[in-house]
Amino acid sequence: MTTATQTVPTTPLVRRPQLALAVIVTGYLMVALDTTVVTVALPELQGDLGFSATGLSWVQNGYMLAFGGLLLLGGRIGDLFGRRRTLVAGVGVFTIASLLGGVAMEPWQLVAARSAQGAGAALASPAMLALIVEIFQGPARVRALSMFSAVVGAGAAAGLLLGGFLTDAASWRWVMFINLPIGIVVLAAAPRTLPETPRREVRFDFAGAFLATGSALALVYGFITAADRGWPDAVTLVMFGLAAAGYTLFVLTQRSALQPVLPLRLLADRTRAFAYVNLLLVPSALFGMFFFTTQYLQQQLHYGPMRAGLAFLPLALAQFVFVRLAPRLLARFGARPIMILGSLLVFGALLWFSLIGEGDGYLEAVFGPLLLFGIGGAFSIMPLNNTVLLGVRPEEAGAASAISQSATWTGGALGSAVLLSVYSADHGMAAGLPEVFRVAAFAFALPAVLIAILLLRPREA
Repeated sequence: MTTATQTVPTTPLVRRPQLALAVIVTGYLMVALDTTVVTVALPELQGDLGFSATGLSWVQNGYMLAFGGLLLLGGRIGDLFGRRRTLVAGVGVFTIASLLGGVAMEPWQLVAARSAQGAGAALASPAMLALIVEIFQGPARVRALSMFSAVVGAGAAAGLLLGGFLTDAASWRWVMFINLPIGIVVLAAAPRTLPETPRREVRFDFAGAFLATGSALALVYGFITAADRGWPDAVTLVMFGLAAAGYTLFVLTQRSALQPVLPLRLLADRTRAFAYVNLLLVPSALFGMFFFTTQYLQQQLHYGPMRAGLAFLPLALAQFVFVRLAPRLLARFGARPIMILGSLLVFGALLWFSLIGEGDGYLEAVFGPLLLFGIGGAFSIMPLNNTVLLGVRPEEAGAASAISQSATWTGGALGSAVLLSVYSADHGMAAGLPEVFRVAAFAFALPAVLIAILLLRPREA
């Protein structure tokens, strides 16, 4: 952490910007870890609490849906009440929910705790990104954003490593308890290191927040129901209908709301709008890959939780190395070429994954694609985050960052749900995965490439 922040210059807002960035990134790392930290613990967790196969997916999706769905409201709360206050409140909710999840005795209790974690993350995360915009300027901001963006992929991969270690060394409950010391440190350090932003007149768009969250929930639930009961099922069709109606009403409410959770003028810029679309697509591929690769490692290759977590080390290391290179490339070539390269690498990694064969081991089937995915993720997410914040007014920085993160984490839940609806357990893990990864490549990664090439006009970062 120290090495990465030594070149950040002092700004008028804080006396020690390096420390401020360390607190922000640590808080966001906790949030990102929890997108995947339970993944390798799912088999043990299922046996302990008695989850059904489809119910088990809600341990992960409940978190990401609450996170992604409430981010728009969280961003607006930060704009109105002050970003440091909102960050502290969100981390506090997250920490308490982690404690409750660790002592859960029933499936519904764990899903409720995970959803509460997501709500806390939705409060804290937009404030974190917006504070980076407030504290840093110019090249220092690009470097700070690169560190923040690295946490999306590398933090998620590190969650798999940590989750495997804790599950093997203790039990699945420690994947929840591990957040307690991190949350306490951030809560203690934030008031001493982070600046407060002014409070503004409060007008909450609760209707918009409800419609955004409810529509995302209906959409993901529709895909999960399709996986369990089939596409022609009445519940599946009703969920998709509710999602379509909800998103339509959401757009209408945002046009008339005095202080909408999603200011539509932020989407008027074509570059920013399509960057948001790519922030939905790339994480959809990433988290869908996490979900199924973890199942492959444990079910097909018979890895234990710790070994399955360690298997993702190539991705985490690639993310860490190449996200530090991304700011230099961004300054030299601009955002679009870097985004095109990143999306192409993600597309290639998914196609490589689709070649998994019945007798393949880790080196043949997993190592290379994970390495390529790590590089592609590093070159995709960081330029996108930088692009969506260019030219945003300070009073709307929280809303702009909330939209980007809402797209990211809703995309993560959506990717897992879509691919779950494609996968057929009847054919066996090794036989079903090639189709899953081909669908991921052409549904998520290829559109990201085409958007970057055709629709994102060249723009200096």
